[in-house]
Amino acid sequence: MTANALPLADPIAIFGVAMLVFLLAPLILERYRLPGIVGIILVGAAIGPNGVGLLARDATFVLLGEVGIVYLMFLAGVEISPRQFAATRERSLVFGLLSFLIPQLSGTVAGVAVLDLGLPAALLFGAIFSSHTLLAFPIVDRLGVTQNEAVTVSIGGTILTDTLALLVLAVVIAGVDGDIGAGFWLQLAVGLIVFFAAVWVLVPRIARWFLRSVSHEGAVDFLFVMTVLFAAAVAAELVGVKHIIGAFLAGVALHPLIPATGALMNRIEFVGNALFIPFFLLAVGMLVDVRVLVAGQRTILLAGSLLVLLVLTKFIAAWLTGAWYDYPRSGIMGMYGLSLGQAAAALAIVMIGFDAGVPGFDQHMINAVVLMILVISVISPAIVERAGRDIRREQASGAVIEPDPVRRVLVAVSPNARYSESLLTFAMLLREPDSVQPIYTATVVESGSDTPAAIEAAEARFPATESIGAGADVAVEPRAVVAPSIATGIIRAIAENRITTVIIGWDGAPSRGQRAFGSNIDRVIRGTEQLIFVTRAREPLSGTDRILLVVPPGSRHAVGWPALVGHVGRIANQTDATIHGISIATEPAACERAFTEFAPTVPVDFQRVETWAAAINVLGDTAESADLVVCVSARRGAMGWHDSLQSVPGRIAAAVPGNFAIAYPAVGGKNTNHD
Repeated sequence: MTANALPLADPIAIFGVAMLVFLLAPLILERYRLPGIVGIILVGAAIGPNGVGLLARDATFVLLGEVGIVYLMFLAGVEISPRQFAATRERSLVFGLLSFLIPQLSGTVAGVAVLDLGLPAALLFGAIFSSHTLLAFPIVDRLGVTQNEAVTVSIGGTILTDTLALLVLAVVIAGVDGDIGAGFWLQLAVGLIVFFAAVWVLVPRIARWFLRSVSHEGAVDFLFVMTVLFAAAVAAELVGVKHIIGAFLAGVALHPLIPATGALMNRIEFVGNALFIPFFLLAVGMLVDVRVLVAGQRTILLAGSLLVLLVLTKFIAAWLTGAWYDYPRSGIMGMYGLSLGQAAAALAIVMIGFDAGVPGFDQHMINAVVLMILVISVISPAIVERAGRDIRREQASGAVIEPDPVRRVLVAVSPNARYSESLLTFAMLLREPDSVQPIYTATVVESGSDTPAAIEAAEARFPATESIGAGADVAVEPRAVVAPSIATGIIRAIAENRITTVIIGWDGAPSRGQRAFGSNIDRVIRGTEQLIFVTRAREPLSGTDRILLVVPPGSRHAVGWPALVGHVGRIANQTDATIHGISIATEPAACERAFTEFAPTVPVDFQRVETWAAAINVLGDTAESADLVVCVSARRGAMGWHDSLQSVPGRIAAAVPGNFAIAYPAVGGKNTNHD
């Protein structure tokens, strides 16, 4: 290849080089314990127009880079629970204000007193590093510590820092253009209020209706989410703030409707981490010009000032916040590392200031900002990587250990596979996010003359079952079990696979005689000791707003109570739902304590009633289609058993309009009654 053949012009070759960079750069750097995202930036600098010139930073890379940062901010927003953010909003606001004001004031003073900038340029100089880009967010996401309070606070603070920094930009540019009168302030204030209200109120309602009513196909759901993302980004630009703010808020608004272990979330993360975000990192790297180091003292002075002020002021903000709220060192360093990241907002501010002709914003300032981004792109991920590992280690050492940490979930699938997708979704919500165990399914084929044909028909549906799990990146192991009866087959599958949690679908039809559900389900309950959920799941569980939990007398003393609490708390965490409990002749405080120990971030409240009739009345009056009702029951003769439990499933099925599950906690002694 000759020199005049560069940069590459063939679109296929360009895309192929990009894919190779995305594959190899992280792998190589991670071998040396450096953050993989830095590798893409460094390679972008080496092969970009300021390096060997293999690739040109043309309109295509600019477009993909813009899409990448918007997508990155959206992913950061999707990881934030509005419920948890609301619980820490005061801390997020404190950190956001400190992380903006300290750098902004320091930068403005230094710009005027040290760098001899005018006030407009000094204000923009401070705004460059008073914001922060979540450059290292993929690291905390990979380490699974996004729900840590210090991490949530620092991510939530992004809303405030970026909004305020970009407002400074808007005001300065308006001042340069001479258009900063009362009309400007009124338009900006009204636009922001309308925009924030629309995102918080309209987006969740539209999304809930669409995801529950219009489609359950993966591609359609994903395209709907992408439409919401970019519509919010465009709307943000229209009211005078940057698109990254709109993307971030859209992610936060959609969080409750996108379970962390669901297929939709897996698609969103896959597309972002494999394509859009790497293109953003590559585009940032292509801006870097190592020759700025010899471009004159002005560039070095500006870059040095930016780096020193950024490193000091962001640390002061993180330390003050951490000291005020008593965060451990790992939390403080995590906040510090995340808030150090600089890319999108900094580049936007310097480029817009340059294009607007702000005095002092020349080529030296652009080079200084790019150099700052390069250095910080190495420092920020390294700090976050170390802090994230410390946070994860602390979380593991302080976690509540359930009696049997290795949990295996089995879904009993009917031969016609009806509602199997809903039952598998329920199983995914129960499954620990970091579990390596697959979800097992059992389709029972009753032995008889047509057994081979029935087995073949059951196995023909296995690929569809496996594809449901593959969409969420969860392994599913379907099996056909031949047995004299359905109950015997399910019990056999439980024993053979060492299952700890069983999910059985039920249509809610009234039973005959003394049966709670029907002969097969009743026999499975009698013949096992594992935790069993008998479930009617008709509506998408991703839209669960609230879990209504009914706790009868004596349930808290059952052997399987801690595991049941863990599962219900996990569902609440996955769906961002609150828990409203109904304790029958039991003190509410005792039930609340059990949940606050396992899931301290989940809002829990219990009310006491004295009878089952009162509990059913409460459910009938309050349960809505977006609720999941979980009623704790007991096996005959086990702790908490009462004759009235026999009729409870039918009464709940008649009173509840949406999804519900009757939960039978595990018992201690083996029950081998398989008849």
